Amino acid sequence: MNEKGLSNIGSSTSLRMTVYASLMAALTAAGAYLAIPIGPVPIVLQNLFIFLSGLLLGSGWGTASVGVYLLAGFLGLPVFAGGVGGIGRFAGPTGGYLLGFLPAVCVIGFISNVSKTNVVRDLLAMVCGSLIIYACGLSWLKILTGMTLGKTLAVGMYPFLPGDALKMAAAVPIAKALRPVINRE
Repeated sequence: MNEKGLSNIGSSTSLRMTVYASLMAALTAAGAYLAIPIGPVPIVLQNLFIFLSGLLLGSGWGTASVGVYLLAGFLGLPVFAGGVGGIGRFAGPTGGYLLGFLPAVCVIGFISNVSKTNVVRDLLAMVCGSLIIYACGLSWLKILTGMTLGKTLAVGMYPFLPGDALKMAAAVPIAKALRPVINRE
């Protein structure tokens, strides 16, 4: 194959991954619309798509996907929970969780090493990603509200753990089914 042929393969893969990253950003936004308000932090499906972005797209493209999602919200597009957007969301009670999505997806992609399918590694990756999201989110929530640590955990983490476990359980077979389709090269 000549140099031009190799160049087209690289650009074709980049275009395909750009489309997948954009799709995951859109799905993350859609997941935010399915919100159940239970306090300052609603129950949403965003985490599922953050998990899948890391598992399916890897560290780099997953981070790009979440970066596009956060940038869209920062610029005011209604992509966050409750159909809102704007810079003020980053200063509100969910701001730490939103910002935690970036390092979380990066770590999920790195640990899962998308070229190999391993359920244990995928679960470990998502648990680590969740810990990062909670570390960022709970820290910001505590600073912002002045609640005690116990109250912050009761409001910002405990109610979400069963749902996160279900999202992780759903992400494993979804990732297993979609990895061959995405076929990163």
